[in-house]
Amino acid sequence: MSVPNWRLHVMRSLFFLNFISLSYDNWSTILFPEEQMDTLTGVTISFWAAFSVLNLFGIRFPLKFIPILLLQLLYKSAWIIGTYLPAKNSGQLDEDLISFFWICVAGIILNLLVLPWRFVYHEYLKNFFRLG
Repeated sequence: MSVPNWRLHVMRSLFFLNFISLSYDNWSTILFPEEQMDTLTGVTISFWAAFSVLNLFGIRFPLKFIPILLLQLLYKSAWIIGTYLPAKNSGQLDEDLISFFWICVAGIILNLLVLPWRFVYHEYLKNFFRLG
């Protein structure tokens, strides 16, 4: 199944945006730490640094790296469901949660618009439950 060139360019743009937004802060924290990180912070920063590199590969190979965009879509959706909504319902929202909520909403919308859903269906979902 083919994907139009314009869609590939839009996907490359999203991969580039992800790469730029993630790489500087995370790689500078890894390469030039200001203080010792606790385990969970170190894992988190390392994950996002690796994720930035995978987005860099996605610029060159957008169709092969669709799972990276799907991961982004799913984790942002899960964060809203599992973190933001419970905080909102219990009256515990703070500025950081509200700010990241809008980042997640923007990411979800971008992924929903950019992903070639027909391709995703044919390559990943169509035969997912087929055995053998």
